[in-house]
Amino acid sequence: MDGNMLEELNPYQTALQQLDHVAEILNLKSGIHEMLKLPKRELTVNFPVYMDDDSIKMFTGYRVQHNLSRGPAKGGIRYSLDTSLDEVRALAMWMTWKCALARLPYGGAKGGVICDPKILSRRELENLTRRYTTEISIIIGPDCDIPAPDVHTDPQIMAWMMDTYSMHIGHSVPGVVTGKPISIGGSEGRLEATGRGCAIAIGEAMEHLNIGVPDDITVAIQGSGNVGGVLATLLHETGYKVTAISDSKGGIYNPHGLDIPAVLEHKRESGMIAEFPGGESITNAELLELDCTVLAPAALQAQITTDNASRIKAKVIAEAANGPLTSAADRILSDKGVFIIPDILANSGGVIASYFEWVQDLQSFFWSEAEVNQRLEKMIVRNFEEVFSTARDHKSDMRTAAYILAVDRVAEATLVRGVYP
Repeated sequence: MDGNMLEELNPYQTALQQLDHVAEILNLKSGIHEMLKLPKRELTVNFPVYMDDDSIKMFTGYRVQHNLSRGPAKGGIRYSLDTSLDEVRALAMWMTWKCALARLPYGGAKGGVICDPKILSRRELENLTRRYTTEISIIIGPDCDIPAPDVHTDPQIMAWMMDTYSMHIGHSVPGVVTGKPISIGGSEGRLEATGRGCAIAIGEAMEHLNIGVPDDITVAIQGSGNVGGVLATLLHETGYKVTAISDSKGGIYNPHGLDIPAVLEHKRESGMIAEFPGGESITNAELLELDCTVLAPAALQAQITTDNASRIKAKVIAEAANGPLTSAADRILSDKGVFIIPDILANSGGVIASYFEWVQDLQSFFWSEAEVNQRLEKMIVRNFEEVFSTARDHKSDMRTAAYILAVDRVAEATLVRGVYP
């Protein structure tokens, strides 16, 4: 792979390019621009874990806090062999913008451990989680940095994190993480919130662009986990024709639409989607290039690059994952007239519901699922309308508009607070 492609695929370079573009539009002061480029704090930890065979294995983890001007840091924890410091830096920066765009009183953070959780036993996963939590406990807390689930982490892992932190403090601290099981302070509706928020954003886009009615709209979804699976289910229930869906092993395609509940049940039983009898097997790369109304990449970053951007046929792209388009691919698609709902808007439902959970934990007063979903929809609709209006006023694409709003809010908070001597 040549140097240009390596730079294109580096998520931190993508994040910096996005910031630079909007900093020029906003005419940011150079000092503020430099402050927003760099994370406030980066923690790298190397720690031992007892394995089931009584051996000790070393793991490396990260926690990066990008900006705290608007409040405590907020961001997920991912377990993946692909985790790197640059990836976590980028994701932390994107969380800063995502929280600011949603008007949440948070800054951005992200964390991760380099590991393959699929080959770890439950005991090993718990040991790893508790030791990693201990290592980063010096910078997390309900008033300073609140982790949440991300790629290959879930409510159980959040429960172990919350318990570990609480054991250190000496009393239960449910507000230290979000995305927890409901039995220990989690929120109704949190698990489905990212997919639900993306579905709401897609609905708003269809309405604002005057694109048909649901049963005329075809959707291809890359990914079928907590985000992609929920998104597919909600769109199917609304009447959209979900024609393709995938997991890490591949996907299926049926131009007449898929029976999404049956597909997801098949995946639960067999462990994979590709062999579902109601569709044609396709690769993840092929799914991205299908002829469809809406494409929703709901897997990992850098899925659409200069290599395949020219072959994308979707009219609308909803970034259900973080950073699924590189900056170069984004320019190609925008020039083609593709309407892109940027990640900091499209997948913000998760952090919005996490905010709801944190507020409920701090107050020890909990809401019904209907209340959570109602509040979530109200905020997503408001945020979409603000971005759409800004794009119209600036004659820009949606990503640029979202960044204009988000970066300006963070820059204003940074300026108002000033520079501590």
